Amino acid sequence: MRIGVFAKTFPGSDPATVLAQAAAACFEGVQYNMACSGQPSMPDAISPEITRAVAQAAMQTGQQIMALSGTYNMIHPDVAVRRVGERRLAIIAAASRQMGCPLVTLCTGTRDAEDQWRHHPENDSPEAWRDLLRAFEVAIGIADEHDVLLGIEPELGNMVNGASAARRLIDEMKSKRLRIVLDPANLAEEAEDAQRREIIARAIDLLADRIVMAHAKDRAADGSVATAGKGVIDFAHFLSALRAAGFDGPLVAHGFGADEAPAVAAFLRQQRQAL
Repeated sequence: MRIGVFAKTFPGSDPATVLAQAAAACFEGVQYNMACSGQPSMPDAISPEITRAVAQAAMQTGQQIMALSGTYNMIHPDVAVRRVGERRLAIIAAASRQMGCPLVTLCTGTRDAEDQWRHHPENDSPEAWRDLLRAFEVAIGIADEHDVLLGIEPELGNMVNGASAARRLIDEMKSKRLRIVLDPANLAEEAEDAQRREIIARAIDLLADRIVMAHAKDRAADGSVATAGKGVIDFAHFLSALRAAGFDGPLVAHGFGADEAPAVAAFLRQQRQAL
């Protein structure tokens, strides 16, 4: 279980600078974002020089590019906005392979036109689900063309807002390309400790065959985001449940500032050692 971090945790618009900071904080890899190469997160073009620079920086710093962010609103109410996202996903997927990275992360989206992470009442409509399936038909075609996996992260504000919705999507799409990025802090914002552990354990049981990456983000008791190890998430329980389910993929931390990065890396190494 290799320990990584969101590359955007660190300042800089050059991959060598950003990845050197991740290495100095004692992480073993990153979930990369094209913003760390001075590009938009979902650019309209990525030159071979840019992808080579990321791959070279990873080699020089010993950092694994664990995933590349390809998030766009897959069920945006404006179809034209969705089409732009799909075109940019193809560009991200091609760049991902050139960087030696097999996983592109997605956002299943929301009917909210302004914030792709915010819940909207129409997310629960049959029409929204049909649009999501159509969007994944396109995304899977792109993944097939570029030989990458697609990492779906259940998010409380998105169409795939929990383990059951994620399982439904996987079962309906029937594609080997679909994988799960599981963040325990996204499964319940406010819950009692025993209930939270039960929700997490149930999600791992339901999705065990598809979990390709885990995230390490925490929650305060009031539901706000907290630094891993400083909130209410029982990481010992989470990681032991993942290990029992056969997971041995990357654990990627986020939700904190660069100044906290070394302490988070140390905390997660201690949790790994305790396994």
